[in-house]
Amino acid sequence: MGYVIATANMKGGVGKTTLSVNLATCLAKEHGKRVLVLDLDTQISATLSLMSPVDFARRRKQRKTFRYLIDQIINPEPQPKHTVSEVIEPQVCKLEGLDLLPGDIDLYDEFVISEMLHRQAVNLAEKDFETIWNRFERVLLAKIIEPVRQEYDFIILDCAPGYNLLTRSALATSNFYILPAKPEPLSVVGIQLLERRIAQLKDSHEQEAKIDIQMLGIVFTMSNANLLTGRYYKQVMQRVHQDFDQEKICQTQIPVDVNVAKAVDSFVPAVLNAPQSAGSKAFSQLTQELMKKLRMHAAIS
Repeated sequence: MGYVIATANMKGGVGKTTLSVNLATCLAKEHGKRVLVLDLDTQISATLSLMSPVDFARRRKQRKTFRYLIDQIINPEPQPKHTVSEVIEPQVCKLEGLDLLPGDIDLYDEFVISEMLHRQAVNLAEKDFETIWNRFERVLLAKIIEPVRQEYDFIILDCAPGYNLLTRSALATSNFYILPAKPEPLSVVGIQLLERRIAQLKDSHEQEAKIDIQMLGIVFTMSNANLLTGRYYKQVMQRVHQDFDQEKICQTQIPVDVNVAKAVDSFVPAVLNAPQSAGSKAFSQLTQELMKKLRMHAAIS
């Protein structure tokens, strides 16, 4: 069984999706791994980084998006039209080993979920609604990916900013998480908030099941040469180093690179669209660093 890795930050605009899709592409292209990208953000940035809007619209019309799989959990059909394997788009960007489970601009209705869980609580005579909710968020994503989990070396969960139901479920399901952050003082707030939320998540589930997610690394994205020696950058790094052990902070930083931004227009990750660019080389180096961290974790455990 491979690794399930979430990329998450409470703050938006930190390059989370760009990191997710380029890391996944490097794992498939340069390391021969079988990788699945799962888009959990209604902005569908990861989806549109790997397929065109026309292809996405076609799949959405066919109900072959992540929304359909969530609907099957909430209101199961006796004979589902699609399995998770059928919803997955194989070999995106014509790259063998790189698959995508497309997201959707409308993933779920929180009111409908609350209503369903309330009925469950009544039927089970469960007075503590929080227990029912926690149980649901713990198994939601796990149930969806369980049929294909053993087929992949890596499943990358691209989480939405903030802390919604799917982000909590992703963190509960994952083995590790990567925390992308911009080298700016406000990014420290996003790091601290996510760490606090994960600690609360572990505590809230402790009575029924242990959540054993671990941080794989903090990755600084959109680094600028002018920031590297600047006062703000030094303040950020000093605060992060005070809060986290050295091994939790990735040495590789992703620079500001117009080629990475332009790759979005071609619906192909930068490491395929502009492999010789500074950004692409940084993603390749970061992938090697993260795989080394995983080997160390495996050796320890």
